[in-house]
Amino acid sequence: MGQVYKRVMRFKKKYPSTVAWRLEKNASVIEKHLNPGEEVRYVFAAQKNDSIFNIFETAVVCLTTKRILLGRKRVFFGYFLNSITPDMFNDLKVQGGLLWGKVFIDTVKEYVILSNISNEALTEIETEVSTYMIEEKKKYVNELSDGD
Repeated sequence: MGQVYKRVMRFKKKYPSTVAWRLEKNASVIEKHLNPGEEVRYVFAAQKNDSIFNIFETAVVCLTTKRILLGRKRVFFGYFLNSITPDMFNDLKVQGGLLWGKVFIDTVKEYVILSNISNEALTEIETEVSTYMIEEKKKYVNELSDGD
């Protein structure tokens, strides 16, 4: 068992109403793509879609010291991996609902929608992602200004 799986299970235990399946398989996708020296900061699970009825697109979302990774293992073969670096991150939106909430991550190239998340987890997710992105964007801006 890798560190990503352990952390996503900790999240799922803390917020059991979050709809998520096959967490070990999905976490293994991220484990496979962690770069040397890249450390895991925070992990959560969600459905990577905009529908409360579509519960078969579970993704494990991992904040590392370099980027945000979204891993999804396909049922039969293959997998999907999204990588969002701080320079591509635009904005974060959180929406609470009757049963579950959603997190919207706006990037330069796409709009990532994560749904069926426990409403109680939304504050923690927003804090972790926002804090992470503010820190990383400052580093990125400093690197750019040092190059001038």
